[in-house]
Amino acid sequence: MDPLFENIIRPALFTQDPETMHELALKAMTIVGAVPPLRAAMEYFNLIKTPKPIKIFGLEFPNRVGLAAGFDKDAYAWRGAAAMGFGHVEIGTVSMLKQTGNPRPRIFRYPSSEAIVNGCGFPNDGAEQIAARLSKVLGKHRDITKKCPLGINIGKSKITPLEEAAADYLFSFSALADFADFFTINVSSPNTPELRRLQGRDFLPNLLAAISKANEDRAKKLGVARIPIILKIAPDLSFEEIDAILSILEELNLDGICATNTTVSRPAGHPEYEKTGGLSGKPLFEKSLEIVRYISKATDGKLPIIGVGGITDVRRAGEMMNAGASLVQIYSGMIYRGPFFARSIANSLIWRDSEWV
Repeated sequence: MDPLFENIIRPALFTQDPETMHELALKAMTIVGAVPPLRAAMEYFNLIKTPKPIKIFGLEFPNRVGLAAGFDKDAYAWRGAAAMGFGHVEIGTVSMLKQTGNPRPRIFRYPSSEAIVNGCGFPNDGAEQIAARLSKVLGKHRDITKKCPLGINIGKSKITPLEEAAADYLFSFSALADFADFFTINVSSPNTPELRRLQGRDFLPNLLAAISKANEDRAKKLGVARIPIILKIAPDLSFEEIDAILSILEELNLDGICATNTTVSRPAGHPEYEKTGGLSGKPLFEKSLEIVRYISKATDGKLPIIGVGGITDVRRAGEMMNAGASLVQIYSGMIYRGPFFARSIANSLIWRDSEWV
């Protein structure tokens, strides 16, 4: 815990509109990432590294803590992630088409329960514009992501019919493939109408098969390794639905699963929660933990899992690892614990990696 942040800075920040404060935090992280001496100095103090690099998905991670998608939707700030202590970062969610998302206000904080409800709806600049932005940086400094792998989270454009979803995802995949260390396929946000139907048997096999084929074709054409593909699922699925998804991942030999996205359910005793949008933060933790534990047991621990949802302290991070996660991600926890929360978690997990590697 950071007493200064939690007792003085956070109360002051929380008097402001949540999305306005998010934009200011994004600008600050963007500045850190864009100034190499500042970035290097902060990485020196904040980027906790395990005794040996962590090898997952064929990639090497300096620690097990990542910044979840949703913070840096448009690929402005990701270079500053390692300076804040993160061992990987996901940008996005990126869609084929540029879109403004849902009307504001669309982010709501509930400090008494350390919860957040967001109904953003994938606001982003679109795959082509974000690819151009990444090209300006990675075209000259591709080694940046060796220190902190870059994941790109892609989702469906709001106006694209479900029947054309595969083409939408393929467009984003093709536009961004040269810059991604891994892709996360987002079919689980509650804020794009009907998107979660893509998790079912009617759509998911064809969607993932199309992306997998495009990935293989690209690898063969360019003579490079295929890009790891991760699927991000909702916390509101039944175990039967999860079993069906796991069988599809096994059939297609996909690389891992991210569990979980935000939830549409609301815990009892909290009538103040905004009803529209996905709930994240502490109230999500037990649900996400249960799903991570279930997936780990169902796959005999063989499928890499990114555990995300409600990690608001180092104890919960440890529980998520004990449940079978290979990596963890945070976002809401950083809002409540401060900008260097990733460093605290990575430091708390160091002893585990001394045993594991």
